[in-house]
Amino acid sequence: MPNLAAVALNARAQTINGTINNFSVSLGVLEFGGFHVTVDGDASAGKSPVFKLYCPGPSACGPDPVGYVTGGATLPADSLTLNSTGAGWSGGAGSTPTPSLVCSTGCNLDNASAVTVASEAAGGLNALGGTWTSGGWSATSLALTAPTTIRTPLQTGETYHVDLLWTLATGP
Repeated sequence: MPNLAAVALNARAQTINGTINNFSVSLGVLEFGGFHVTVDGDASAGKSPVFKLYCPGPSACGPDPVGYVTGGATLPADSLTLNSTGAGWSGGAGSTPTPSLVCSTGCNLDNASAVTVASEAAGGLNALGGTWTSGGWSATSLALTAPTTIRTPLQTGETYHVDLLWTLATGP
């Protein structure tokens, strides 16, 4: 995931756009089971499934320790959306069918529930194996919505940070 542009916290609702990085899925020879790629916010220890106030290094944020700031502000879940309109796949070494990018109406990424962002149906022709690579992402393929309630000044060095877990699994 790319870093998004800085946001001036000014008590106004804002949308910050960015371009998602391309990603690839490699298929083995004679692999016919299909696949799916999911993304969800990581809620495990020391992680945050939503954007939360974060200190990246020792002595970087005044009195706050490294990591997520205890009691720090958060953005609401579903503030970060992926839109795959216009994006597609290349490669695949002759494999068919072409996998699908399934977020053309927008998929919310920053919550504790997994959302499918790409898939390939089972039973395709993958006799040669190969690698599918996503591409053609627009400059607005990622959109972060910052609500009007986010206006607290940050300590020097603090940012809002989220942990996203990408999972590749077999099966459609």
